[in-house]
Amino acid sequence: MTAGTRRHAFVGTTLGELLFVADGAALAGLYFPKHWYPPKESEIGERVEANADPVIAEAARQVREYLAGSRRGFDVPVSTHGDEFSERVWALLRQIPYGQTTTYGALAERLGGKQLAQRVGQSVGHNPVSIVIPCHRVVGADGSLTGFAGGLTRKRALLEVEEPEEARAARLF
Repeated sequence: MTAGTRRHAFVGTTLGELLFVADGAALAGLYFPKHWYPPKESEIGERVEANADPVIAEAARQVREYLAGSRRGFDVPVSTHGDEFSERVWALLRQIPYGQTTTYGALAERLGGKQLAQRVGQSVGHNPVSIVIPCHRVVGADGSLTGFAGGLTRKRALLEVEEPEEARAARLF
């Protein structure tokens, strides 16, 4: 990855100050504070003002709308640069419908077998465009919240944004 057309900005949200990385006309990274796998400084390009960069401004607007509950999907262009397996995993993540979850094992089955679950987990954890590529929708086999590069508190918050109103009303907590 080169930093030639890459640039970045920090944007305040209800989940903390997120790092947005753009590459050309696409969003190439979206990271939480204390992200497990942050990008190298050499890979994020120059710092820009979020509102002055059309890609970052649009991505930030869409993420804020999503977090406010007024957006269910994203149409900002995305550019990822993973290995072939990771790209296949990230493509499957994009297919998980809003408000639904799947498991690492179910994704592994779709990619060739349960024995791939650990590799799926690694790819999910290294998703460079959190939220927009919805890795938060992947849960443990028993439905538990497991591994999230932005932290389980944020994963829970993202899933709560998508929780159907009737399920939210039925909760006792």
